[in-house]
This record gives sequence, C-alpha cells and structure tokens, in this order.
Amino acid sequence: MSIRRVDHIAIAVESLDAAIGDVQWRPGHDAGLTSPRSRSRSEGRFLPVGDSEIELLEPLSPDSGIRSTWRSAAEGLHHICLEVDDIEAALAELKARGTALIDEVPKQGAHGRIAFIHPKGTHGVLIELVERA
Repeated sequence: MSIRRVDHIAIAVESLDAAIGDVQWRPGHDAGLTSPRSRSRSEGRFLPVGDSEIELLEPLSPDSGIRSTWRSAAEGLHHICLEVDDIEAALAELKARGTALIDEVPKQGAHGRIAFIHPKGTHGVLIELVERA
C-alpha cells in the first residue's frame, strides 16, 4: 500500500466554535457530514497545518457516529486519515492481509473517495484512507 502522507487528524469536539476559539487557527473550510448508515449529522471544520490538516468534528445529533467512537472522554482523537494513490488497491491489499475493514468499497467524502479501517485491525486507532479528487 502506497501512503502519500498523513492527510488529516480528526478530533471530536462538543463545539466547533469553542474549539476554534481555544487556539489561534488559520482560516479553514467547513464540511457538513452525514453518515449514510444512520443519517446522523455532524459538522466538520478542516484547519490547515503545514501540508496536512486538523479536522474538528462536532456531532449534531445524539446518535452521531462521532459520539459512538468516543470512549470515556467526551472529546478527543477520532481518527487519523492517510492519503493513498489508489484506494481500491489499498483496500484489496488490506483485505488480503486479513485486516478488518469498516468499508470494503470506497464512498464519497469531503475531499475525495474514502474508506475506514476497523480499529481492531490497527491497535485501537480508527484509520481513514482517502484518495483525493
């Protein structure tokens, strides 16, 4: 699997406005997100950090998938996203190795096609793959 770079690191927050006010972030861009599985909504803001980004994720509904990944704390690391050249090839390679996948087929994300690797296959860390558009 050819990983180009860390695309972004996502942090779950209770409030985007409060989180952005805590740190002097450079202007970013917003992304409204809907989980196709539950139709729960969340709001995201991508903030540039060098060649990568920090994505802040705010759940907008009680059944948000963002909330379900939090452990004991209400806020914290949600996932790490890795940019790959060919997402289908990466998923095929991971599947052939027996790595547990959440998404076996890429779906459309904020910046291109994405898929998630199950945390049980990555030592407890949710990993997103993105093939940028």
